[in-house]
Amino acid sequence: MSEPANPNAVFARRYDLDWLRIIAFGLLIFYHVGRFFDTEPWHAKSLNAGAAIEPVMWLSTPWRLPLLFFISGVAIRFLSDKLGSARFVLDRTWRLFPVLVFAVFVIVPPQTYSEVVSSGAFSGNFFDFYALYAGVLGGPWEVITPTYNHLWYVAYLLIYCLILAPVLPVLRWLADSSALTGIGNWFSRGWGLLALLALPVIPFLIYRFALAPDFPVTHALVDDWYNHAVSLTCLLMGYLAAKNGGFWQGVSRLFPASATLAIILLGGLFWAYSHLDSLAGNAVLLWAARLARVALLWVMIMALSGMAMRFLNHDGPLRRYFTAAIFPYYILHQTIIVVVGFWIRDAGLGPWQEFGVLAGATIIGCGMGYELVRRIPLLRPFMGLKLKSGRKPEPQGMPARA
Repeated sequence: MSEPANPNAVFARRYDLDWLRIIAFGLLIFYHVGRFFDTEPWHAKSLNAGAAIEPVMWLSTPWRLPLLFFISGVAIRFLSDKLGSARFVLDRTWRLFPVLVFAVFVIVPPQTYSEVVSSGAFSGNFFDFYALYAGVLGGPWEVITPTYNHLWYVAYLLIYCLILAPVLPVLRWLADSSALTGIGNWFSRGWGLLALLALPVIPFLIYRFALAPDFPVTHALVDDWYNHAVSLTCLLMGYLAAKNGGFWQGVSRLFPASATLAIILLGGLFWAYSHLDSLAGNAVLLWAARLARVALLWVMIMALSGMAMRFLNHDGPLRRYFTAAIFPYYILHQTIIVVVGFWIRDAGLGPWQEFGVLAGATIIGCGMGYELVRRIPLLRPFMGLKLKSGRKPEPQGMPARA
């Protein structure tokens, strides 16, 4: 099912959502720096790893990627309205599939090599490793190779775009229907504000207790049903809300309440994560923490969206730079973290010294990688950039690029 591009698709650019996307990817990058220092299994580990950092890390887990999928849903609405379903499929395939293939066979292998050497599963040089990585499905190690690792978000987003493309006319009709317009207007005032904060939490509660126990998050695409339910729901919510003025008015008016509730939930969960032994013996506290963790997903999306609308809906050179740069930063960052972490773990550095080296190397490496790639036209598509760099004004109606 396809339809022509919508001639009335122009919509004022949402700089706040551009900033929100930048913030979300930035948090993800520093979260992965933190993964080097916690005690849970990951691709590289510091000899200074400890549990002290884990409560802070866990606080971002419920909402970090759902926020990105929500923003992606908004972007899909604007882009598909502009292009129509057929061109939208071609555009998303061209923009995401080369990134995924390049990441699997070029970006990810150095971090996988560091991982298998560090674990003792392989002792040869990188070229011997790569022949097995790219040429033998699965490889002679526990790690499944070849792999997309942190690029699972790109794989999932591409699949969701392909799945939704045939039904985009129906989704657009639903999003613009008088029913959803009326619900959006209700969300913008009175008791509707409370409903905006509470009702969208319900599907995530259902997923948590119906799917999560049997389908833990794997990022493996074929068996990741809880993660798919959460991610696709957030994406659809973003799509349906994208051009609903009442919804965004409600988000803005709700900001003081959503921010306050977010702080309360974060504080309560930090205490819970810091006192896991106490929770294990208290069913009331345990269930309160579980419910708070689910609620935090939507409350943080509301609070951060409201914050961006209030304080970040403006243009500037930093926004223009990072709107283009943050996706290449995301593609590059984890390989830099894992490889640099692999090389410094035995250097005898203290935890803060390691953090400084790792964070600095990641920022500098991402910046240098982006500046190099954006100047080489043939490499640009493999980093999610347009084939040619131009100085034309940004198109309206495509905030927070998917």
